[in-house]
Amino acid sequence: MNLRTTILIMSGFGVISDSILIAFYPQFFETRYGVTSPVHVGAYIAAISIAVMCMLPVWARVARRIETMHLLLYTQGAAALFCLASIWAPSVESYWLLSLMMFMTKASYLLMFPYLMRLEEPQNHSLVIGLLSVVIHIGAIFGAAVGGMALEHHGPSFCIALMAAGDLAQMALCLYLIRTGRVVKVLSREEQSGLAPVPRRSPQALSALLKLCLLMFLFDFSAYLVRPFFTLYWEARTGLHEPLLTGLVFAIPGIVALLALLFKHLVAQPPRWADHTLFNLLLGALGLALQASDSLELIIVGRCLYGWALYQVIVKLEVTLFKVSTPDAYARDFGVTNFFQNLGVLLSSFGAGFLVNLVGIPLTFVIAAAGLLLTAIIDRGWFGVDRRHAAPGELCHAN
Repeated sequence: MNLRTTILIMSGFGVISDSILIAFYPQFFETRYGVTSPVHVGAYIAAISIAVMCMLPVWARVARRIETMHLLLYTQGAAALFCLASIWAPSVESYWLLSLMMFMTKASYLLMFPYLMRLEEPQNHSLVIGLLSVVIHIGAIFGAAVGGMALEHHGPSFCIALMAAGDLAQMALCLYLIRTGRVVKVLSREEQSGLAPVPRRSPQALSALLKLCLLMFLFDFSAYLVRPFFTLYWEARTGLHEPLLTGLVFAIPGIVALLALLFKHLVAQPPRWADHTLFNLLLGALGLALQASDSLELIIVGRCLYGWALYQVIVKLEVTLFKVSTPDAYARDFGVTNFFQNLGVLLSSFGAGFLVNLVGIPLTFVIAAAGLLLTAIIDRGWFGVDRRHAAPGELCHAN
């Protein structure tokens, strides 16, 4: 296996491991510790997001001194140990402590993304980000399916063991890359010794990065606003209480993302609208609005439009990061944008419960659509994602 393929596989293991329990924490805490409070579950999921948000910039700083793959060898091993230790956690407090330590060390695997981008030619960035997006979609679906079956048939401890197995698989692949000499070193001697100066951002560069962070925050907040309640909404709206069908409809955006990637490969010169940011934000807003309909068919059409837009905009925004950044600062800038993306998802999770109680799920879809329209307006008037792809990328760092 070459380096790119191995990193994609490692990313898949990481996503699957993260997804095994993410949809089943209410059942997990009730079965294992007798905790039934929805507030507790929400607080725990929020704590996971905060742990990852805060630790990724720290690991990015460490990666300026230690080669990424060598760092991941140790951090993923530590994550596996914390995960295995949590199997025997006697109380909910000790489980919180051990599992959050696991997520804090595990957050370092996200550094594979900027590391891979640093090695790829700029013209390949869109392709690689598209592949990673599909891996994340499919891994999340597969992990949730495996987690549901494992929890039902083998119990909570087995689910935790599966999560640890994912971390150990990443550790083994890191060791494989190091032992076979496939790791490409990107740090200079000065960087490894800590003597190299940290690249400083110019005011214009900082402005560009913060504007991109705002767009990512608004997009993620709006795009994921109704996700926690979609399965309940679908069954209530259609009267179809079939878990397999519900799961399939929930997975439509991931399936469409895979089709979008195939479309990009099969069509030599895709039409300009296919990845045009403004068009796809408007398409995503339409898709969200259609899901507020009473019609089963319109809900499915809305899921398809939403899935296409979600994939295209995510890829475009991620590629834009690497256009306004420089290779030696990819990891640091990725940590910054990832913080704002996770903040958007975190606030959407809290906001979703409040909005659903206040106005109901259908109107929450409309509010999410309005959020995408606001993102489009801000991009059009203040940042211009597509303009940055049409012209040479603005350097984000001063030498």
